[in-house]
Amino acid sequence: MKLENPPTLASELTSLPVTNWRRFARDRHDGRIEPICILSDVERMKCEAEELKQLVAEGIDALSAKSKKERFDEQSWDSLKSSPFYEVLREYRDVLPDDIPAELPQDKGVQHEIDLVPGTK
Repeated sequence: MKLENPPTLASELTSLPVTNWRRFARDRHDGRIEPICILSDVERMKCEAEELKQLVAEGIDALSAKSKKERFDEQSWDSLKSSPFYEVLREYRDVLPDDIPAELPQDKGVQHEIDLVPGTK
């Protein structure tokens, strides 16, 4: 299906004819469907692009520090109050860690191999 003017509103998107996901995957693999675009809120994207440009201008350290701070802020209990999962998370808060690490621990180079079937190595 070719569209001269791709839909931008949710109502326009939901009125498009439905394609089976297998047919879509096959057509995409065969090259019959070439470009795929992700539709998003234009204003939000412009705002995020401007913010990213500003952060890059300030330097990589500022970008890293700000994103870490934002990640921590997004993981606070207060920020989760609007989430539909808030009550469940509060109920099981004893199994959630108190401090969530900002990044994965550094690789120490230790690798373990588990021999599931003895003698297959």
